[in-house]
Amino acid sequence: MSGTGRLTATLGARTQHVVYGDPGPAEIRRELGFTTTIDLAHVVMLTERGLLPAPAAAALLDRIGRLRATGFAELLDEPAPRGLYLMYESHLVAELGADIGGKLHTGRSRNDIKATITAMRLRSELADLLGQLLRLQAVLLSRARAHRQTVMPIYTHFQPAMPITYGYYLAGIAVALDRDVDALRHTLAGLGRCPLGAGAVAGTDLPIDPARTAALLGFDGPPLHAVDAVASRDGVLRALAAISGAGLTLSRLATDLQLWSTQEFAFIAFPERLVGGSSAMPQKRNAFLLEHVKAKAGVALGAWTAAAATMKSTPFTNSIEVGTEAVGPAWGALHTVTESVLLAQVLVSGARPEPERMARRADEGFVTATILANRLVREGVPFRTAHHVVGAAVREAVEAGATELRLPPGTPGAERASLPPLGEVVAEHDRGGGPGMFDTAFATTRARLAEHADWLRGHRERLDAARHELLTSVAKLMGGTEQAARSGGARDD
Repeated sequence: MSGTGRLTATLGARTQHVVYGDPGPAEIRRELGFTTTIDLAHVVMLTERGLLPAPAAAALLDRIGRLRATGFAELLDEPAPRGLYLMYESHLVAELGADIGGKLHTGRSRNDIKATITAMRLRSELADLLGQLLRLQAVLLSRARAHRQTVMPIYTHFQPAMPITYGYYLAGIAVALDRDVDALRHTLAGLGRCPLGAGAVAGTDLPIDPARTAALLGFDGPPLHAVDAVASRDGVLRALAAISGAGLTLSRLATDLQLWSTQEFAFIAFPERLVGGSSAMPQKRNAFLLEHVKAKAGVALGAWTAAAATMKSTPFTNSIEVGTEAVGPAWGALHTVTESVLLAQVLVSGARPEPERMARRADEGFVTATILANRLVREGVPFRTAHHVVGAAVREAVEAGATELRLPPGTPGAERASLPPLGEVVAEHDRGGGPGMFDTAFATTRARLAEHADWLRGHRERLDAARHELLTSVAKLMGGTEQAARSGGARDD
């Protein structure tokens, strides 16, 4: 079927390639997998509404199931001058006749189908990414608990600033990731309305039941507004913003770990399985995986920028700019950030701190200077005065090549301002979210992690329940069992 009734010609081969690409087998299977899942639900709904005779429905379901069972092998080499969907529909018409194959498209459009495919694929990939982020949080919290007593300096402006612990630092990354996880979860929850039923742009006058189709596909409900359903891809923008945030958080973690793993710092060591050598310099141990983590955030940022710029100033209706061109970069970005998360999991679990080196640098960096000034404040010395006094003590220690700070004789309260061991100093920072509040931060973040995991589990269970209902409904129309429907290709997508 090369024409449309009104049109009798198709695009030339080169133009077809530009517009529709040259999808390989994997891409065809993925696209038609989503398409035919929608078709199964649509056929069930049409039949229940009396818009499709039961024998025609059974024939359609049987043919669609056979295609799915073989991975669409019959269609992999078929020409698609007007895109995959119309090639697939033409196949059904050719195999089953217009009286059966031609009825599948009743009450819908490529516009609402495409918007539904985008939503289904997005929720699938976001759920997978969310699951991996939660695993990363679990790794961070596990390592944080193991190294909650490993003292190290924290840096500001690349200069040693205050004493913390390595475990406290890792817990901070887990806290930051919680907000990224929350953003992803919010985006995933926002994909609750199924666009199917919106038709081309204004719904339909046919007595379809979009709520039934939405339920069979695992959505919370049908479209609220048809134009919005086919015009909007803001879920894609929110997803890209959320994964950009996660990528940025991981890039900052990777920057610190790379810096701390240099010979100059030597705070962190990675096992040989996580480093690379040099083709020319035999002494090198390059923590190169961290550079991948740092760089991958840029892909997500670029995808968001490209999608937003492409959507900008487009008419609020179905649009190729929005539905195709703007969405295109999102899938690669999702894949790239997922890779970044997977790398971060093994890097965080594999990193080994060097406690002696960390503690020595804390001493050499005078990171207790502010604590010493605060001790003087407790004795009634104005902070600014204490700041100047301790600053002078630091200068004298540096000039003398010493690491111990000595207050000038006669400093008020100096005899009571001595500091305990460094580990105790760190523990005393128990206000304002300091390392002395490790237990609070750890417990709160772990509870949030459990809450997110429960939510994701519930989300997946709802999709499984919808899938079971779809299989049962398909089997009923085919006069067989759910297992027969499943073997016929109603697989998970």
